[in-house]
Amino acid sequence: MTWKCPICGREFSKKDQDHYCVKPQTIDEYIAAQEESVRPRLKQLRSVIREAIPDAEEKISWSMPTFWKGKNLIHFASFRKHVGLYPGDEAIAAFADKLAGFEVSKGTIRLPHDRDLPVALIAEIAKWCYAAYAKKS
Repeated sequence: MTWKCPICGREFSKKDQDHYCVKPQTIDEYIAAQEESVRPRLKQLRSVIREAIPDAEEKISWSMPTFWKGKNLIHFASFRKHVGLYPGDEAIAAFADKLAGFEVSKGTIRLPHDRDLPVALIAEIAKWCYAAYAKKS
């Protein structure tokens, strides 16, 4: 049995499935489409990453806010109970010790909404991603 969104007509396996009827084209649109309570957290995360890697371009990739420099460097996305930070497998391995206490999986760090963002660690990871992944011209 599927559920059909009454706005966009897309079909999903779960009733009231979270989705974007119209995919955001910018990070501002992405943040504006999120729950009001989580928007300040997303703005803070974006600001931390932008300050850490100011030469990276902002874009939407894989339907997520993304920082890009010749290729995708780091993404984030909002979920019901956490923000997912996606720096890739290599970054997770490089920061394994500092990520103790966070739920991590292949290429993903889950930052629960009930904890402050680890801004210094996020900035450090973003800088590492820039150094490791960016294509410099």
